[in-house]
Amino acid sequence: MRFRLDRVHVWAGEVEDRAGGVASKLSVLAEAGANLAFVFTQRRPDKPGFGVLYVAPLTTSDQIKAAKSVGLHEVHEPIVIRVEGDNEAGLAHQLTRAWAKAGISFHELTMVVMNGKFVGYAAFDTVTDSNKAAEILADLGTHV
Repeated sequence: MRFRLDRVHVWAGEVEDRAGGVASKLSVLAEAGANLAFVFTQRRPDKPGFGVLYVAPLTTSDQIKAAKSVGLHEVHEPIVIRVEGDNEAGLAHQLTRAWAKAGISFHELTMVVMNGKFVGYAAFDTVTDSNKAAEILADLGTHV
């Protein structure tokens, strides 16, 4: 099994937790031609009425300008990697077990499977952990 790994440069910003709050920010990005592969939102328990919107990628200066105009900024922590490949039963367990054995604590992990393929986004607190995790992924991809 082979995996494809990519570092993801995530942009984030505060969003009102109301109907249309996310759509209003995404519309500006869409108008700038953004073809987003990653959109994630979550409420802020510490600030009722607000949440955080995360998006990626932004690839042109027009998209970056649009993102900044709606209060988004590039996030430097956590470090996010995207991994995709052929799915097999127990893959998430194999991956998280290997990271645990290496002493890596991940910030977030999302994996989705469709038609026998998976796409996952993993977030790490440090570049060192993300690099170590990527090495483990590469090793798993050649030895699973």
